[in-house]
Amino acid sequence: MKLGILFCSTLVFSFALTAASSDIPHLRKQGTATQLIVDGQPFLALAGELSNSSPSSVEYTKPIWPMLAAAKLNTVLAGVYWSQVEPQEGKFDFSIPDGLIREARTQNLRLVFLWFGSWKNGLSGYPPDWVKSDFQRFPRAQIVGGSWPVFGYGQPRVQIAGSRSIELLSPLGDATRDADARAFAALMGHVKAVDGREHTVIAIQVENEVGMQGDTRDRSPAANKAFDGPVPKELMDYLQQHKDTLIPELRKVWEAAGFKTSGTWEEVFGKGRPTDEIFMAWHFARFVGRVVDAGKAEYPIPMFTNCPQSGFGRAPRGGQSGGPMPDAMDVWRAGAPRIDLFGPDTYGFDFLVSTGRYTQSGNPLFVPETSSGLEGAARALYAFGRHDAIGFSPFGVDGAFWPNRVPDSDFQIGYDILAQLTPLIVEHQGKGTMSAVLLEPKDPPKQIQLGNYTLTAAFLSGPVGKRWNVAETPTLGGALFIATGPNEYIVAGFGVSVAFTPNTPGPPLAGLATVEEGDFVNGRWVPGRWLAGDEAAQGDCVVLLWPPKGAAPIPQLRPSAERIQRVTLYRYQ
Repeated sequence: MKLGILFCSTLVFSFALTAASSDIPHLRKQGTATQLIVDGQPFLALAGELSNSSPSSVEYTKPIWPMLAAAKLNTVLAGVYWSQVEPQEGKFDFSIPDGLIREARTQNLRLVFLWFGSWKNGLSGYPPDWVKSDFQRFPRAQIVGGSWPVFGYGQPRVQIAGSRSIELLSPLGDATRDADARAFAALMGHVKAVDGREHTVIAIQVENEVGMQGDTRDRSPAANKAFDGPVPKELMDYLQQHKDTLIPELRKVWEAAGFKTSGTWEEVFGKGRPTDEIFMAWHFARFVGRVVDAGKAEYPIPMFTNCPQSGFGRAPRGGQSGGPMPDAMDVWRAGAPRIDLFGPDTYGFDFLVSTGRYTQSGNPLFVPETSSGLEGAARALYAFGRHDAIGFSPFGVDGAFWPNRVPDSDFQIGYDILAQLTPLIVEHQGKGTMSAVLLEPKDPPKQIQLGNYTLTAAFLSGPVGKRWNVAETPTLGGALFIATGPNEYIVAGFGVSVAFTPNTPGPPLAGLATVEEGDFVNGRWVPGRWLAGDEAAQGDCVVLLWPPKGAAPIPQLRPSAERIQRVTLYRYQ
């Protein structure tokens, strides 16, 4: 009997280990939200991306990891180069990704690998030398006329006469696609072998800012032949099957040309830049989709792409064309159906627009590149509170390229707030009980219907803002709101005041019953001071103060002091 019990116990233990190792990072729906599940639990990636060259040397990054952990990050985005993984064709070297995994584990950080394969920022700077030098086997894209962009640094733009190849691998190169896919599959098989149980690597960005530079489309002979030929049946079938739910901009282009169900690219979509971009989007998507398929066959963790573009005909400086921009997401879905999401790279004040467009038609939000500082912290609160974001990542967090983007104390306040609120955020994602605002000084107050009250959020200015010693003029305020009961809210953020008005039958006025600052410790609310009088605008509204600048912090105040508050309300007339 004892032997039987021991044998059964061994089987149970073995099964438990197998179940644990098979529960790899994946996506799961909760209400209207999509959640990233890591080790069986919803995970918010409070991330930062290393500068492009930093992860190419494990030794270089060693002193960086403790800094990233101290900056409240729980995830790091790090590039992995095809050129380092496969320096000779068919011979693989995984010492760099192994080193990144090892160093991340020392600080209990997760990783998202960025596969710098055929493309990075619309160029081909990261393939191995044996790919770059064999331009017959691995053909380049070609452009006609105009000028070839050089990214500043005092260099003049290169003027182009006639047609010429550029430093961009053509997405119509089958040999390039197959070589990229083989290398990526080898990487993913290795990641599974060394990390399939620990789950340090939780997602993969496949390529980086894919797109055509210098022209609206590839003008190589192979591309011209494809452009003059019929639109592939797979794309036409997708458009017809999803006709009523297509991204509006894509549907308008197709509709303007008569909703044709077959024909050449210009017959189906008309003449002009949008058609060139749709053509390039299809071919980039088919290429990247094959790479994704090869990788997922080895280890199917979440995989996504990123894009800095706005929409058809609106790309900056005349380039890039064909990336997974919002207008083209349906083209990419048709060509690469196993990509899990498309993420915006956004640095300017178009953050509201970018995140709104990248969450249409059910696309989960992951912001893989953005700015840091106080503005970045406000954007992070908005992304998670308003759009149920999976992750958020300022670029260059190691400071090797743009030191001003190192997560300073202002940005750390944002991640400190989000880290404390994570259990509450994942509980309320997709249930309509959470929202957020992002406010500029010029913005009028915004009203949000949430639970039994309408919240009026305003940019914090005037005497209250001034007396808290803000050394520079704030440009963004952000706040996150969670309805935790019929008359109870958690409000968190900075630079915002919040008033409450009932929106259900009963007495028409709302008063602040109790307002207390505090912290969440392991998901449990630990109250601090009770706020009233001056700290609650004499009972008129909740005040989320700016982080003080230019003065030594008060020792007894935590970094999040007065920026996480629990509010209970009562009604009267």
